[in-house]
Amino acid sequence: MYIPSYFKIENDELIYDIIQDYGFATVFSHHKGEPFATHIPLMMDQNREYLYGHFARPNPQWKDIHDQSVLAIFHGPHCYISSSWYESNRSVPTWNYLAVHVYGNFEFIENEELKKSLNDLVEKYEVPNSTYQLDEVDEMFLEGMTKGIVGFKIKIEKIEGKAKLSQNHSLERKKLVIQELEKFKREDEQKIASYMKDYL
Repeated sequence: MYIPSYFKIENDELIYDIIQDYGFATVFSHHKGEPFATHIPLMMDQNREYLYGHFARPNPQWKDIHDQSVLAIFHGPHCYISSSWYESNRSVPTWNYLAVHVYGNFEFIENEELKKSLNDLVEKYEVPNSTYQLDEVDEMFLEGMTKGIVGFKIKIEKIEGKAKLSQNHSLERKKLVIQELEKFKREDEQKIASYMKDYL
């Protein structure tokens, strides 16, 4: 990923927060010699060594992905930045965003490791008082459903984080942008404004 030095995320905890909070990722690999991508939820293990996920079995991406180096992209909040918000019109609009790229080697998982990854995924996204628990689902039914997926983990080799938050602009301009973003009700604008404050 192209990352000018002033946009590079140096804080590892921020990188892990983005992976945790924006877990619906895009996994890229090569399939039959061409780039191929799938949009799926991914979970990082507690030791921050692996990303866990699963493909639908009819998805052809898994068929030649074994031992490939793959890329998973986590898209954080993002929004348009208007030049009309600046103190001068000698400027152009831009886009502020946070993103994390994770590179690693692909491995298949099955049996108990797959069951644990599925259970962890459900526990993450179900509300705390949810009546749904994966370990309470009929075992035969669950076994049949898992035949329709291919579990995997990605051994993390490298992580890159980018926070493009107007760091290349003056303090005055950044404050003006934050002021305008906070007028929006949309979550992305509110979050970008909050992250920008952290970088002031």
